[in-house]
Amino acid sequence: MEMYFFNGWGNLLRVIIVGVLAYAALVVFLRISGNRTLSKMNAFDLIVTVALGSTLATVLLSKDVALAEGAVAMALLISLQFIITWFSVRTAWVRRLVTGEPLMLLYRGEFITTSMQKARVTQDEVQSAIRGSGIADVMAVEAVVLETDGSISVIKPNAESYHSSLEGVRRSR
Repeated sequence: MEMYFFNGWGNLLRVIIVGVLAYAALVVFLRISGNRTLSKMNAFDLIVTVALGSTLATVLLSKDVALAEGAVAMALLISLQFIITWFSVRTAWVRRLVTGEPLMLLYRGEFITTSMQKARVTQDEVQSAIRGSGIADVMAVEAVVLETDGSISVIKPNAESYHSSLEGVRRSR
């Protein structure tokens, strides 16, 4: 029964030493790779962040994975993310493959049901986002957009200017 709660001082010492070193390695890798590495701009970024966390946890808790192996795995994930984002900035088809496109869910007070069905977003979720933006009336909204990171943006109408932020947003699938 004791093994469930305490597995020996040696194991605790290993977790502390490997934890400090693995954490330091991860911080160094992240500083080298830049701020973009941990951003949550799209699903791909989320996958990399989760994979880094999983790798760090495995290195900390599994005796079967050496610190060097974990460091190489973290460096590989960060390198792949850097390469993919480098290409996505320079190549439109890679950007579309990795990030997708924002999708309009509501335009000038009218729900775009085909877009909502394809994106699996309910009218209640759109209305919740509108309320969260401090708007009570759906007709007072210029557009609601499902962004590539899964967030929902609510755009208020502005009679004085054209909404250039809506360029490139698909109205339906």
